[in-house]
Amino acid sequence: MNKLKFYLLIATLAIVSSAKADEGMWLLQLMQQQNSIDMMKKQGLKLEASDLYNPNGVSLKDAVGIFGGGCTGEVISPEGLILTNHHCGYSSIQQHSSVENDYLTDGFWATSRDKELPTPGLKFTFIERIEDITDLVNQKIAANEVSETDAFSNGFLSKLASELLSQSDLKDVPGIKPLALPFYAGNKFYMFYQKVYPDVRMVAAPPSSVGKFGGETDNWMWPRHTGDFSMFRIYGDANGNPAEYNESNIPLQTPKHLAISLKGLNEGDYAMVMGFPGSTSRYLTVSEVKERMNSTNEPRIKIRTARLNILKEVMNASDKTRIQYANKYAGSSNYWKNSIGMNKAIIDNNVLGTKAEQEKRFAEFAKAQNNQAYMDVVNEIDNTIAITAPIKYQMTALIETFFSAIEFSTAYPVMEDLKTALQEKNKEGIDKNINILKQIYDRIHNKDYDHEVDRKVAKELFPLYAEMVPADQRPAFYSIIENEYKGDYNKFIDHMYDNSIMANQTNFNKFIKKPTVKAIDKDLSTSYSREKFEKYQALSESLKDSDDKLLILHKTYIRGLGDMNAPTPSYPDANFTLRATYGTVKPYSPKDGVFFSYYTTTDGILEKENPEDREFNVPAKLKELIINKDFGRYAMTNGDMPVCFLSTNDITGGNSGSPVLNDKGELIGCAFDGNWESLSGDINFDNNLQRCINLDIRYILFIVEKLGNCGHLIDEMTIVE
Repeated sequence: MNKLKFYLLIATLAIVSSAKADEGMWLLQLMQQQNSIDMMKKQGLKLEASDLYNPNGVSLKDAVGIFGGGCTGEVISPEGLILTNHHCGYSSIQQHSSVENDYLTDGFWATSRDKELPTPGLKFTFIERIEDITDLVNQKIAANEVSETDAFSNGFLSKLASELLSQSDLKDVPGIKPLALPFYAGNKFYMFYQKVYPDVRMVAAPPSSVGKFGGETDNWMWPRHTGDFSMFRIYGDANGNPAEYNESNIPLQTPKHLAISLKGLNEGDYAMVMGFPGSTSRYLTVSEVKERMNSTNEPRIKIRTARLNILKEVMNASDKTRIQYANKYAGSSNYWKNSIGMNKAIIDNNVLGTKAEQEKRFAEFAKAQNNQAYMDVVNEIDNTIAITAPIKYQMTALIETFFSAIEFSTAYPVMEDLKTALQEKNKEGIDKNINILKQIYDRIHNKDYDHEVDRKVAKELFPLYAEMVPADQRPAFYSIIENEYKGDYNKFIDHMYDNSIMANQTNFNKFIKKPTVKAIDKDLSTSYSREKFEKYQALSESLKDSDDKLLILHKTYIRGLGDMNAPTPSYPDANFTLRATYGTVKPYSPKDGVFFSYYTTTDGILEKENPEDREFNVPAKLKELIINKDFGRYAMTNGDMPVCFLSTNDITGGNSGSPVLNDKGELIGCAFDGNWESLSGDINFDNNLQRCINLDIRYILFIVEKLGNCGHLIDEMTIVE
C-alpha cells in the first residue's frame, strides 16, 4: 500500500461501533486527522481538540508529564504540585526512609514548603511539541542513508533527534531533550521535544497501610480500597527553567494545572485518561502470543516466585531488611502477578481464538487483494518465531536469574583494564581503574543491598536455573561448578560471596592496596560476571537476524491490518508516549452470577481489616475517621466516603498515576491499575471485561486533609464543587 493510502487509513473516520468505543490509546497530535475528538464528543466530551493538545498554546497536555522513568503524573496547582500513584513514588519514599524515619510505614507529610524533601535522581518531563518526521525518515531510507531495519535503531533515531533539535527554535531552551520514535511498526515516525525538570521534591505520601492497602493480595483485583497516591513538587530556577537542586530554586509556576471536581460520579459519566502507556502488543500473531506465554511469562513466573518467597521471609524478619528491599519486592512482584494473570486471561478470554480468526480474515483479504506480501507475512512471522521462541526462553531465564534477581556481580571490563595496566606497569591506568572500582564497590554495597540476603537468593536460583535450562545452554561457570565444586552450588556461591575481591570491604581494601594480575585471574566473581555477559551476548547475537526480520514483517502486517480495517481509524501500540483514552464510568460482570459495582467506599476498608496481616492493617486515626464518618465535604450525598471507581479506559503500565478527567477536563481521579480478568488486554482488548481501576479524587483530598493535616496543599488547588 502506498503512502497516500496509509495516510487516508489513519486520517479517515468510520462509524465505530459502540462495542469498540472505549478501545484505543489515541495520539493527541492526530485527534483532528483521525477525528478521534469527534468520537470523544459523541461519548460526552465538552472540549475541543485544541483544549487537549495545542502545539501553539496552552492545553491539558501541559499539565501532564512523565513522573520519574516509568509513570505518569499531573500538575494540580499553579505552583508545580504533582499528583501520582503511591507505587510510582514508592522508590522515592523508600529512598528517604530508614528505621528511624520509616516513611513507608508512617507516611510523610510536608506541613510547610521548607519540609519538602529533595529527591536526587527524580525527574518530571513535559512534552513541549510533537512533530511528524515520517517523510524525512523515508527520504533517508530511499537515499540509502539508512536501511529500513536500522531506521528503528536507537543510534539512528538519537542522531536524527539531535540534528532536528539543532535546527529547531527550541535548541537553546533549557532542559529540552529530543526523542524520535517509530509508530505503527515503523509506518510512521514522530519527534518529541521533551522538557525535563531535575529538581522534584517529595511533599506527601500516605502510610503504606493506605497507599498499598491490600498489598499483593489485592493487586490487579476488584473491588479495591487502595489509597494509591503520593504528591511531589517541581522546582525550577528564578526564571522557571529546569535546574539541578539548589536551595534557591522555587516552586514552578506552571502554565496549566488541572482543576479538581468534587461533584461526584455516576454510572455512564464520561471519563478520559491522559498519560504515557508503556507497552502493548495488540497486533501479535497466534505464534507470537504463544511465545509470550511460554518463553517470557512462564520462566519469569517460576524464577520470581522463588526469589519473592525468600524476600518475603527475610523482610518479615527484619524492619531494616523490609525497608531495604521494599521497592525491589514491589517492582518484581507487580509483573510477576501480571504474567500469571496474563497467561490465565489469554486462555479464559480465548485470545488465541480471536487472533486465529483475525489471521483467517487477513488471509482472505490478502488473497482478494492479490497482495503477495500480505499473503506471505503471517507464515513468515510464524517461521521466524519457531526460531526465536526457544532462544527467548533462554534469554528470559538468564536475565531474570543473573541480571535481575541476583545482584552481586563484578564489573569485569574494569578488572580487565586494570589487569592490562598492571601488566604494562601503567601507574596512571592502575590508579584510574582502581578509582572506578571504588565507585562500583559503593554502588554494589549501597544502603539497599544486603550481601547475605543476596547470597540466599543465589543459593535458591542457581539450581533452579539449572533445572530450567539444559547443561549445554548454560553459562560457562556451570562447568566450573560441576567440575571444580562437584556440583555443589552452595560451596561455589559461598566461595564467591566470601572470597571475591568485591565481596566485602576487607577483601576490597586488601586488593586495592596491592592489586595483582594473579588476584584478578583467580577472582571467582570476575569470571562469573564475564561468563554471564558472554552468554547474554551470544543469545543476543543469535536473535539479531530474526529480530531484524520481524521488524520488517510487522511493518508489513500492521500496514495490512490497517488496510483491511479501513476506513476505521487505528491507533499504534503503546510506547510510553503521550496518549488519550476515553470511556465511561461503568461496572462489570466477570462471570455468571457475579456483578461488581463501579465504586467502593471506606466501609470496605473496615470489612477487609486484619491486624494480623500487614497488607490489611488500618491506621487507627483513619479507622476513627471512618467510624465517625468524619469525611467533611468529600463525602457522597448519602454520607459514604468513596475510595475507588471503575472506568472503561484503555490503559496499561506507564499509565499509573494518569489523571482521570470528566467531560470538562476536570480531575476526578488517578488511574492506578487494571482488573485481573483482562490482563490479556495488552495483547487483545476486551470491551466487556477491560476496566481501569481509579482512585477517587475525593478520597485523596480526604486523606491529605484529615489524615495528613495538610490543608495548605488543598488551599493551593483549584477545586470545583
